[in-house]
Amino acid sequence: MSNYNAKIEISAGKRTKSIFHSVETDNKFYDENPTKTNFLLGKKIMIMIDAQEISHLRANLNSTLRLVQASNDSIESVKI
Repeated sequence: MSNYNAKIEISAGKRTKSIFHSVETDNKFYDENPTKTNFLLGKKIMIMIDAQEISHLRANLNSTLRLVQASNDSIESVKI
């Protein structure tokens, strides 16, 4: 079986740290995830996903990117 992986870098300025904590927390509580997903925070958010099947990789990419977008949109909506 082939192994598939993806690496995503996200920079959101002042929101980067908040987005990281939001998305990383969600990943901690998904025990049945068929992919291995790691998050690192530096100047950018680094998301690394490994999967045995391409469909699992695609599904995790879609979910993760939607969570990032939702976090960003939520932060933007409460700007003071």
